[in-house]
Formats: sequence, structure tokens, C-alpha cells
Amino acid sequence: MRHLKGRAKLGRTGSHKRCMIANMLKSLIINERIETTIVKGKEIKRHADKMITIAKKDTISARRLAKAKLMIRYNPLTSKERRQVKQNDFSSYNDDRKVITKLFGNLKNRFDQRNGGYTRLIRTETRVGDGAKKCLVEYLN
Repeated sequence: MRHLKGRAKLGRTGSHKRCMIANMLKSLIINERIETTIVKGKEIKRHADKMITIAKKDTISARRLAKAKLMIRYNPLTSKERRQVKQNDFSSYNDDRKVITKLFGNLKNRFDQRNGGYTRLIRTETRVGDGAKKCLVEYLN
């Protein structure tokens, strides 16, 4: 019996599902809006709200937890790149560093006074190929 198993399987293995959710969360944080199917959107919404809650704590352990959930792995900066960053030149940052910077900076400050419900689903048309119902997942303003 599947009692209290309320999460979508999405037709994937566990590791594939975790990687897909992490990639979609990164895209959502960077672009603040993604288009996907409704089933995936509901699953992403759940995780995206938790990421904002983690970011609002803004501790070292919260940053480590966010990096683990987003599956972020990046090499340390070289001394030359560190000097550039100190001079506010973030061109040496890869996308993963930008995700963490935006999550713990802009998004954390935007939702500082809000207690939950950071994202919304907007249902759109059905997909032409297979008839899947699509939606937009976006962060609120």
C-alpha cells in the first residue's frame, strides 16, 4: 500500500529525479520563472519554497544545506580570481556561484517579511506533442 507516499515519482529513478529537481531549481533561481509540466511544477514548487526558507536563515550551515540540495560543486577560486572578486568583478564566477549569491542575496531580501508561499503556478496550454498540461512556476514579486 502507498499510504502517505504523496510525492510524484515522475517516471524516473531516484537519482535522476534528484538531479532533475536540482537543475530545475537552479534555473528557477537564476531566471525566476520556468515553464514545465504541472506535475513537475508542483514538485518544484515544494522544493523552491524550502530553498527560500533555508536562505532566510543565512548561516554557514544553511549555505551548505542549499549547496547540497542544489548539487553544487565548484572548485575554489585562484588567487587572481579572488582579487577580481574583491574588486567587484564577478566574471570569474561560474553559474553555480551565481545561484548561491542570488539565493542568499536578492531572493532572501525580497521574501524577508513573508512567511511562506514564495512561488506560484500559472497553468498554461497543453503541449502539442503529447498533450501534457504545462504551467509556469515563478517567484512572487
